[in-house]
Amino acid sequence: MTEWTITPRPVEVAEAEYRRLLGYPPGAEWSERARELAAWARAWFGGNGRPWVYAREAGSLALAGDAVEIEGVPFRAGRLRTALAEAEAHTVFLAAASAGAEAEMEAARLWTEGRPDEYFFLEMFASAVVEHLVMLAGARLCAWADERRMAVLPHSSPGYAQWDAAEQPALLRLIRFGAALPGPLGAFDSGALVPKKSQLAVFGVTRAVERMARLADAIPCRHCALANCQYRRAPHARTPRYTVPAAALRRWAAERLAVNRRADGSIHARFRYDGVTCTNLGAPLAFDYEVTLGPREQGYPVCAQRCAPAPGDSGYKAMCRHIADDPGLMAAIEREAPLAGRPLADVFGWHRAGPGAGCYCEAPSRDHKWGLVLETVHYALDDSENHEAKP
Repeated sequence: MTEWTITPRPVEVAEAEYRRLLGYPPGAEWSERARELAAWARAWFGGNGRPWVYAREAGSLALAGDAVEIEGVPFRAGRLRTALAEAEAHTVFLAAASAGAEAEMEAARLWTEGRPDEYFFLEMFASAVVEHLVMLAGARLCAWADERRMAVLPHSSPGYAQWDAAEQPALLRLIRFGAALPGPLGAFDSGALVPKKSQLAVFGVTRAVERMARLADAIPCRHCALANCQYRRAPHARTPRYTVPAAALRRWAAERLAVNRRADGSIHARFRYDGVTCTNLGAPLAFDYEVTLGPREQGYPVCAQRCAPAPGDSGYKAMCRHIADDPGLMAAIEREAPLAGRPLADVFGWHRAGPGAGCYCEAPSRDHKWGLVLETVHYALDDSENHEAKP
């Protein structure tokens, strides 16, 4: 059995990744206090943390029905199954990474003592450590695969899209089978790990290197920020900077968005927007947005867009420009197609004005709403390791 353990001391967490987890926008300056706290957390972990990562090759892999069977244990991981099938993966590696219990105990002590700033910076540094450990596991696996003319897929974990976090205990039992992990790690029935700054991961491996190169999302380098890696085949695609909190995107994707994946690989998405006018005491209105995207391997190009009042809704008639009988308003709403012909991810480089009014009378307000729609669609389609189940 191929297996290995890494216990890095110290952990070289990139400052950019730490800043991202702390919530700082790119280019934002730290205050002197924040800089002191960041340096303190890094130094404390360097002297007291006990991080580790363990990985082993699975004895068997099978794609049975809608499940991924690893050593005979079925996992309902739809996106992982699709990725393994598309890349013609023949095996997987199972990995467990943990920042260790020491940082968690120290953070709890700091919170009890009423030191929330130190608590937060240490918690986020431990999260950054776990992300770095998973990257180290991927780099180690890339080196192993490269020597054998194989390629590695981006990892997937319980809690990511289409993989219930409740399957973490089963995956942990599988990882631990016949192995002594370098540190303590357990899982509740809910799927929560203990210590909480830990992560389980599955890496697919394929001999079909040329096929994987044609699948843009299957190139792990796009998801790995490890600096100076000699096996890098593509630049790192940084985590999308959504303009609204992930919790709101998650709710909208579940409650307002319907996605239909077509046989030719294209996608049709419908989004219901409910709002109010900025006049007439805030009359409620509802609009339906429709977006057609090209296939994933082409970067989800925006092929068509349409916005129109929802069937049966008359709230749009209370908008001031509609009352003024502006003949061009409704035509503009239906005609406008921002980002048409461009990749869906270009929504993150689209510089829009602020939210504007709640109605549709002015172009900046309409652009803002289109931005929300396209970000929600992107969130629903994107690989969830960028925004779900972060340790």
